[in-house]
Amino acid sequence: MADPRLRRIFGSGGFVLAPGVYDMISALIADRAGFDALYVTGYGVAASHLGLPDAGLATYTDMLSRVSAIVEGTTTPVIADADTGYGGLLNVRHTVRGYERAGVTGIQIEDQEFPKKCGHTDGRRVIAADEMVDKIRVALEARDSEDFLVIARTDSRTALGLDEALRRAAAYAEAGADLIFVESPENEGELRRIAAEIDRPLVANMVAGGRTPVLPAEELREIGFALAIHPGLGFLAAGEALRRGYAELKSRGIVTEQPLHDFDAFCRTLGFEDVWDFDRRWADPADRAAE
Repeated sequence: MADPRLRRIFGSGGFVLAPGVYDMISALIADRAGFDALYVTGYGVAASHLGLPDAGLATYTDMLSRVSAIVEGTTTPVIADADTGYGGLLNVRHTVRGYERAGVTGIQIEDQEFPKKCGHTDGRRVIAADEMVDKIRVALEARDSEDFLVIARTDSRTALGLDEALRRAAAYAEAGADLIFVESPENEGELRRIAAEIDRPLVANMVAGGRTPVLPAEELREIGFALAIHPGLGFLAAGEALRRGYAELKSRGIVTEQPLHDFDAFCRTLGFEDVWDFDRRWADPADRAAE
């Protein structure tokens, strides 16, 4: 069942900051950090699960498996990338139903052609706006609860310009999408124009090294955005930490200079405290008698 907390936040004009998660380690650490939402990134799942680019290669089954595990293992509301809905209108309905059954609170669907590409890379092409409007309407009809949020993303800014992106954003809002996501605006002025012209809770995608300037959460809120996602933060931070650690091990034969997560704290993040408690309560009868 979708978590009602996010709809309440957005309905009251609130702001949500959501880190990108892509596996259980990133999800568990982010869950303990106290965010209002977690964002399951398709790029991160394609990279961590398949070792492949975010280019339409991760399937619905790949994503649903990872999303289901993350929802089950965390307590924070989860928003999940669903690319293009993984096909036509029937696929969109199937995807929405699957994500909602898994306990996802928000689904993101974009207007790219298949196979899609990462929103901050070249080569993206978009479907007709009226095709995307139909996808939005199907998604809304397919959900069981209005607490399950439908986020409509347009990738038309890079291919067709900001005016077309805004036209599409307005059409997607009129179709009933709960949040609107204009991908890859190229400067702060464009972010401000989006906020001024679209009357819906808005998503800002903050990608270090991407097309859009990365702004502080408070500034995005002041501009008029409702949700800021940082999809790359987890895998870029982890990737650099792994690169440094492995490089030091290879060059020195031991790792002493790179900061490492405390092992005991890491065990506790994974739930070993429950295992230890279980073992104490269900120890071998001879061991219990000796206590």
